[in-house]
Amino acid sequence: ICSTLACCPVSGCCGMGDLRPRTVWLGHPEKRDQRYPRNVINNQKYNFFTFLPGVLYNQFKYFFNLYFLLLACSQFVDELRLGALYTYWVPLVGKSLLKNKLVVLFITIGREAVEEIRCSIRDKEVNSHIYSKLLPRGKSNQRVPADMIFLRTTERNGSCFLRTDQLDGETDWKLRLPVACTQRLPTAADLLQIRSYVYAEEPNIDIHTFNGTFTREDGDPPVNESLSIENTLWASTVIASGSIVGVVIYTGKELRGVMNTSNPKNKMGLFDLEVNCLTKILFGALVVVSLVMVALQHFAGRWYLQIFRFLLLFSNIVPISLRVNLDLGKMVFSWMINRDSKIPGTVVRASTIPEELGRISYLLTDKTGTLTQNEMVFRRLHLGTVAYGMDSMDEVQSHVFSAYTQPPHDPPLSRAPAATKVRKTISSRVHEAVKAIALVHNVTPVYEANGVTDQAEAEQHYEDTCRVYQAASPDEVSLVQWTESVGLTLVGRDQSSMQLRTPSGQILNFTILQIFPFTYESKRMGIIVRDESTGEITFYMKGADAVMAGIVQYNDWLEEECGNMAREGLRVLVVSKKSLTEEQYQDFEARYVQAKLSVHDRSLKVATVIESLEMEMELLCLTGVEDQLQTDVRPTLEILRNAGIKVWMLTGDKMETATCTAKNAHLVTRNQDIHIFRAVTTRGEAHLELNSFRRKHDCALVISGDSLEVCLKYYEYEFMELACQSPAVVCCRCAPTQKAQIVRLLQERTGKLTCAVGESPRPHEGKQASLAADFSVTQFKHLGRLLMVHGRNSYKRSAALSQFVIHRSLCISTMQAVFSSVFYFASVPLYQGFLIVGYSTIYTMFPVFSLVLDKDVKSEVAMLYPELYKDLLKGRPLSFKTFLIWVLISIYQGSIIMYGAMLLFESEFVHIVAISFTSLILTELLMVALTVQTWHWLMMVAELLSLSCYVASLVFLHDYIDVYFIATVSFLWKVTVITLVSCLPLYILKYLRRRFSPPSYSKLTS
Repeated sequence: ICSTLACCPVSGCCGMGDLRPRTVWLGHPEKRDQRYPRNVINNQKYNFFTFLPGVLYNQFKYFFNLYFLLLACSQFVDELRLGALYTYWVPLVGKSLLKNKLVVLFITIGREAVEEIRCSIRDKEVNSHIYSKLLPRGKSNQRVPADMIFLRTTERNGSCFLRTDQLDGETDWKLRLPVACTQRLPTAADLLQIRSYVYAEEPNIDIHTFNGTFTREDGDPPVNESLSIENTLWASTVIASGSIVGVVIYTGKELRGVMNTSNPKNKMGLFDLEVNCLTKILFGALVVVSLVMVALQHFAGRWYLQIFRFLLLFSNIVPISLRVNLDLGKMVFSWMINRDSKIPGTVVRASTIPEELGRISYLLTDKTGTLTQNEMVFRRLHLGTVAYGMDSMDEVQSHVFSAYTQPPHDPPLSRAPAATKVRKTISSRVHEAVKAIALVHNVTPVYEANGVTDQAEAEQHYEDTCRVYQAASPDEVSLVQWTESVGLTLVGRDQSSMQLRTPSGQILNFTILQIFPFTYESKRMGIIVRDESTGEITFYMKGADAVMAGIVQYNDWLEEECGNMAREGLRVLVVSKKSLTEEQYQDFEARYVQAKLSVHDRSLKVATVIESLEMEMELLCLTGVEDQLQTDVRPTLEILRNAGIKVWMLTGDKMETATCTAKNAHLVTRNQDIHIFRAVTTRGEAHLELNSFRRKHDCALVISGDSLEVCLKYYEYEFMELACQSPAVVCCRCAPTQKAQIVRLLQERTGKLTCAVGESPRPHEGKQASLAADFSVTQFKHLGRLLMVHGRNSYKRSAALSQFVIHRSLCISTMQAVFSSVFYFASVPLYQGFLIVGYSTIYTMFPVFSLVLDKDVKSEVAMLYPELYKDLLKGRPLSFKTFLIWVLISIYQGSIIMYGAMLLFESEFVHIVAISFTSLILTELLMVALTVQTWHWLMMVAELLSLSCYVASLVFLHDYIDVYFIATVSFLWKVTVITLVSCLPLYILKYLRRRFSPPSYSKLTS
């Protein structure tokens, strides 16, 4: 038993090195020709030696953090010291809950240490899973530990299904096949007795393809089998049933999943960039004020030291608590989203950008599984001359029943022989179509015990109540379930055979000779079967109409009917067949096996051989399945549209299906024109089509992936400009790389916030990218509340909080500037010791931070009037205009408080400190009350608590404040007058503004 899977050929401890192909001998690790990475997971950012330097570097690599560190260090220089050391070091060490800078640093280090320990425990748990040393053996519902080649399974059908949700984000089951010659061995122990090896290509990031060979040298003759993606078991996939045995080929950093994982990045939102811009302006103001103060001293004496002293003296102009308050606010906003019972299952994975949800301009969404449920329902069978819908499936059932219950015989003579011939032809065509649909798929029936019948008995008697279907696609399951409903049931399947049950209970046996699985490149799948009762060999194929049109025999109805069904919102598949003679099949098989054994250009050679069969196939039918819309998609899209958010749908479906879904979901409104961008292949055609679209106004755009590629190649700027003006855009037949390109271009060209829903913007990353997404929602309808309520509130609250913190810092800095100016520009601090520390902490911290609970309208009103969201897209809550207003308010209030205190004080300087500081605290508390729009009980508690803390602390501040003076009537009336003069005009202005120029939301709250 091993704990880190150091078995077979993949043990060792080395770095990545060169990625090379490898030959892996079964049971003989000593024959390996190179060393491989250990199969361990390490998600930690630091190790024991790099932890402390790494944390400190990440804290102080930003300019402003480094600025405050240098500012604190400067206090060790006697000539620059302005007060007690702790007044600078305590704030520096605490960028956290206490908003102090020395305490914060320790808290940050502790938080990082806890996260590293938790990460280490998770990694250790994963790395300690036990697997058999013989060869890694996986059991049902167990994750595969490394990238392996599938050798054996205990399943009777000789195959297994995997769930690849952690790899590609798809929850459907994927069929995997073992190596044929190892599956035929009597026991798993015999794997170590044969002389065999696996040749595997070099590690790469492509999870959908694999090239390799399996060779058994001691066979007579030697066995040489090709290996493809169907023979692989990638790490982190889940085994559906039974147990499997495999040989490891890739480990550690060479795993497909690991190679597709990118290191997570800390995102900085647009709001943070705007705040940084304002902070830089404040820093510039700090430098200017310091230079002006020294200039007014005529640069006398050691003026350069005076510049540094003034920089330290006015350092409050750049508020260090701003970053801390915003970070804590983001945590509160994220907590509110996670706890909202009206959007259950919503998870905030990027807690640094919740306020960005309030400024989304473009929302790009996938169709399947995002707007729709990804639950397929069979709706239409079309034979060219006749079509069967849901209301006429009994006719199909009747045709299938008659095909298997009535013995073939010549029709009797009648007065209408032609009609009899037509009826018989239709019956046989329906039968052939249903039979083809029941055979051309990768569905496997699985039998489970139901409490009455055990699994073995159910499998033996094909019990209908115990049967479930496993498949890689819900489309295939819906088709097989439909054939069951009309009388032809898939009851059994293994690696080499398939069993169908007729309406009369007869079992039809078919031998599976070859399977050509569906790929996103080929857009079709095929199967060659031999009917055991007749010996006939038939090649069945189904696929998208775009590729099948060139494969089937000429007809005059395929294109038209595919378009009609797609316009109804149905996903269309074309089904065809071709009869083969034994000689034709043997010739094909020889060429196919030879192509599969090729190591170089295998895919091209195999495709060429298969294409030799895909000619002049008989068109049997079209099938149409419907993927129903998710609940409340229409009202959600209407909310987003009314909120000023433009929605783009990016899908891989054909144009007609995508257009129908867009109309059905009301992505395109009824009174809106739709411009179908015709197919273009050249620069000239693209130019003409763009000019045609330019002449239309308020028109939705529908474009295919091929035409999109041409437009982006030659007219990227022009196309994006026109598309951004369109109220809605539908991109169909769109590849994942094109989706990523569109997201990137929207961000670059418009500079506006873009939200991508459903599809990962990074190819191949699948579920890992989903887990690394900024926000996860369980249903599309939850986006409405997430953006209209939480996004809007988070943005407005963050804007109010940031500007108020700036106001708080500028207020005391203005008072310091007035004080220094009056006293001959001396670089002497107005407040020292605990006063300067307590001002931004216990005296004002709770009321200011309580603004994260403020809201202008109720959540129901925000959902009912999404137009309120549109106001935020212009960035008005935090702009240079609002910033300038708060700067002027700060200068006014700081000047009034300082000049008022100096004007009213009588004899002692300490009275100035008492009057001005008390007035400053009361002003800040009153300004919070002025800013609040909807009171929360915690806001009131915060106000009273802060005021109580200040009053109680006066007893201990006798070094800075005259305790006896503050108990006099003179002190009280002076503080009252100064506070009223500083705050009352602002209350009056607020009242007049709400009376004569009320904001839009005030009409809804009244």
